[in-house]
Amino acid sequence: MDPAPPDRLTFSRLASPIGQALIVTDDEGRLRALDWSDFEPRMVRTIRRHWGTAATLKPGPTPKALVRALDAYFAGDLTSLQGLACHTGGTPFQRAVWGALRKIPAGRTLSYGALAARIGRPRAVRAVGLANGANPIGVVVPCHRVIGANGTLTGYGGGLPRKRWLLAHEGVPVDE
Repeated sequence: MDPAPPDRLTFSRLASPIGQALIVTDDEGRLRALDWSDFEPRMVRTIRRHWGTAATLKPGPTPKALVRALDAYFAGDLTSLQGLACHTGGTPFQRAVWGALRKIPAGRTLSYGALAARIGRPRAVRAVGLANGANPIGVVVPCHRVIGANGTLTGYGGGLPRKRWLLAHEGVPVDE
């Protein structure tokens, strides 16, 4: 859990080509969570798991810089998400995995094993998979870029159709 949980988090919604995004930011405008409206209960559980019950979700606007970056990404500027400020809870291991995910360039994929090797833990493939699945900031922390060792699409918290769309949008050939 984050050692200094926020007192208040702002919750907003944003339309995208793959569904309505649920966005949680803090008072500094940092992205804390991004999920999909069809998974809202999971997102609320994630917020509580990362920052406890003291953090309250308050409806509010999505920060303009975040709207611009996400709109640009979905319009084809695949580099627009790189500079976004994010702040997650999670364990040090999870944060290491999530940091490594942000370094996978758009249009590229990695296997879980390659990601584990990248963080210096080549035998922690399952733990990397679990950390990948616990990522609270979909799309911006691009867990969709992790695939099976044999090149197959593996699970994605937003559903395989979204993962397939995101990868195709980034120019990764995907099997139908």
